[in-house]
Amino acid sequence: MSLSQQIDKDYIEAYKAKLTVKVAVLRHLKTAIKNRMVEERSDSLPDDVVLDLIAKQVKQRKDSFDQYIKAGREDLAQVEAEELTALETYLPQSLSDEELEAAIEKAIADLGASSIADMGKVMQAVLGAHKGQVDGKKASGLVKSKLS
Repeated sequence: MSLSQQIDKDYIEAYKAKLTVKVAVLRHLKTAIKNRMVEERSDSLPDDVVLDLIAKQVKQRKDSFDQYIKAGREDLAQVEAEELTALETYLPQSLSDEELEAAIEKAIADLGASSIADMGKVMQAVLGAHKGQVDGKKASGLVKSKLS
């Protein structure tokens, strides 16, 4: 079963179970998928494209959560946290700190990166090899420290 089909199935189950937060999250996700299908003039999307859309939604939720916390709006932050939890179930498991560090070291070695000017190449290699499994901010900090 493709990821899009799994999302559709989970949406129906959440709707029947009256899980309002999950229904809202999946509705937004289904809309993003449908919009991308229209853009690409396609009947379906490969799982890696759907993963990119999910990762984008997760990043938006994390940013919103941080902004709500800074503004002192714990009520809205709680909603974002619940939505974030619902979305993260569709992402592959994140790399541990040790695995991320090993992936970065491997990318640096493979690319022969030696200076901060090579940071973009290393980041692209790491993020491409581990789609949806890497926090960009954390990876960026590690790459920067290793290339400095």
